[in-house]
Amino acid sequence: MISYFSQNISLPDLNQPQTTAWLREVAQSYGKRIGAVNYIFVDDEEILRINREYIGHDYYTDHIGFDYSAHDILSGDIYISLDTVRSNAALFGKTFDDELHRVIVHGLLHLCGLKDKTPEERADMERAEDAALVLLTK
Repeated sequence: MISYFSQNISLPDLNQPQTTAWLREVAQSYGKRIGAVNYIFVDDEEILRINREYIGHDYYTDHIGFDYSAHDILSGDIYISLDTVRSNAALFGKTFDDELHRVIVHGLLHLCGLKDKTPEERADMERAEDAALVLLTK
């Protein structure tokens, strides 16, 4: 089950049934099934608090994920800062919705096992995001 929540901010205007079906399709393309995946939309101050408390980093980010997956069943909590998504959309010349979907699928791809620490991993992640975003527009 994929669930959507918000803290300190309104839920984004997101077609949840369409988004859920899309994320299931992405997971399936990696041989995975959805267990319990929670998307929690927050503001910058909350993402900074989480980043400091749980990751030990003192900066804003667009998302933080906690992976509880087991075997081929994806489960986790994915926190997304809508403030940072909005500012990144402007920075990269994207619409808010396009950037939001990119961050949403980015979190799921991490649960699928993709990483983005090295330049090579980042390039692989970007290719995976682009491929997943094509599925959304089908």
